[in-house]
Amino acid sequence: MTSDSDPTQARGATSKTGRLVTRLLVTVGLFASGWAAWHYFGAQPSKHDGRGRYFRNGPQTVREAIATRGDIPIYIDALGTVTPLATVTVKSQVSGTLQSVAFTEGTMLKAGDPIANIDPRPFQATLKQQQALLAKDSAALDQAENDLKRYQSLAKQDSISNQQVSDQTYLVEQDKAAIASDEAQIGATNLNLSYTRILSPISGLAGLRQVDPGNYVTPGDANGIVVITQMQPMGVVFSVPEDSIASIVTALKTSGSLPVTLNDRANVHEIAKGRLDTVNNQIDTTTGTLKMRASVDNTDQTLFPNQFVNVKLLVNTVQDAVVLPAQAVQLGANGNYVYVVGSDNKVKVTPVTLGPGAGDVVSIASGVAVGDHVVIDGVDQLRDGSEVQLAGAAPAPTAGQNGGERQHSGQHKHGDWAGRKEGNGGDAPGADGQPRHHKKHGGDTPDGTPTAQPPANGN
Repeated sequence: MTSDSDPTQARGATSKTGRLVTRLLVTVGLFASGWAAWHYFGAQPSKHDGRGRYFRNGPQTVREAIATRGDIPIYIDALGTVTPLATVTVKSQVSGTLQSVAFTEGTMLKAGDPIANIDPRPFQATLKQQQALLAKDSAALDQAENDLKRYQSLAKQDSISNQQVSDQTYLVEQDKAAIASDEAQIGATNLNLSYTRILSPISGLAGLRQVDPGNYVTPGDANGIVVITQMQPMGVVFSVPEDSIASIVTALKTSGSLPVTLNDRANVHEIAKGRLDTVNNQIDTTTGTLKMRASVDNTDQTLFPNQFVNVKLLVNTVQDAVVLPAQAVQLGANGNYVYVVGSDNKVKVTPVTLGPGAGDVVSIASGVAVGDHVVIDGVDQLRDGSEVQLAGAAPAPTAGQNGGERQHSGQHKHGDWAGRKEGNGGDAPGADGQPRHHKKHGGDTPDGTPTAQPPANGN
C-alpha cells in the first residue's frame, strides 16, 4: 500500500514544480518586454527634445510692419470732473405765496425767461400807501415854500423878525427830506414788486422744480425754486502732477493755449474737445497736484455736471520721428530690441532706444531707420538669424522634402531629422509609407550629438 502511493506523490510534486517554473518564465518575459518597451519608448523624448517649441518645420510665419516717419503727440493724462462755469439756485427774494411756475423742467432757458410768479397784491397795496404819503408830503412842501417866500418879502420890509424866516426855511428842508424818504420807500416797494415775477438770471438747463404753486416761499428757503446750470460752454476740472507743471507752463508761454481731449470713463471713445482755460495759483500739498480747468463748447450737450472723464492734455508734438507699432518692441535682459527682417528673410535682433509714444505707436530714437521691416507678431519662437515668412505668403520648402526616397534602417540624411513635422511624437514614414523604427540615437543629429535648443531670449 505504501509503494502504491509514492508514484502519485512524485507526480504531484513534479506538476507543482513545472507550474512554478512556467510562472517564473512568464514573469521574466513580462519584465523583459517592459524593459524593452521602456528602453525604446522611454528614450524617444530625448530625441524629440531638440525639436520642441524652437524647432520649426521651415520658416516661422510672422507679421511685419515698416518703420515710417510721423508726428508723435505728447499728452499728459489726468482724471477730470465736469464742472459747470455757472450754477444758480433760483430763490425768491421776497416772501409770499407762489402763484404759478412758468418753466418746464429739463428745458434750456435763456437769461430773462420767466421762472415763477409770487402774489403781488401785498406789495401793490403798500405801494399805494407810500404814493399817497408822497402826495401829502409834496403838498406840505409846496405850502412851506410859499410861506417862505412871503416871509422873505416881509422881512425885507422889516415887518417880521429874521427868526421867523429862518424857522420857515428849516421847515421847507424837512418837507423836502420827507419827500425823498417817500420816494425811496416807493422805489423799494417797486423793487419788491418786481421780485414777485422771478426771471432766469443765466442761460442754462433747468433742473427739477423744488416747490409747487400754492406754497409760501421766503428768501430763506434752502432748496429754492429750481437749479439752473450753464451747459454752454462747460468746464472740466482736473489735476496734474507737479512734475508736469514746468512743461505745461512752457507750452502755455509758447502757444498761449493748449488743446484738451476728453474721453469716456472707459478711456476708449472721444466725447469732446476743448482748450485749457485756467490754472490754479497754488499746488495742493496733500496730493502734490495742481488743479486746472478746461473749457469745452459742449454744443451737443454730451457733458453733464459731475460727469467723470479722462483728460488728455497735449503739451508738445515730436515732428518727423521714426514711428513703429508699440507691439514691435520687445524687452530683454539688455533692454529694448526689435526683430528686423533682412532681405534674406532672416531676422536680426536689433537694440533700440525709445522716444515718446502715443497710444499704440512709439517713436524710435535710434536703432531703426525709416523703411526697415520689423516683426510685430509671431516673435515668441524667434531668435537671432531665424528664417521667417510673411503671413499669407507661400510657404518656403523645408529641408528633406525634395520628393526623393529617404534612407531606411535608422540611417538619415542631414535634412531628415530636421524635416519632420513638429510635435508628431513618432517616426517619419519612409517612401513606402511604412513607419521607420530607430534606436535610441534616432533623435540625435547625424554626428551623434544631442540636438541643442536655441536660447529663449533670441540672443
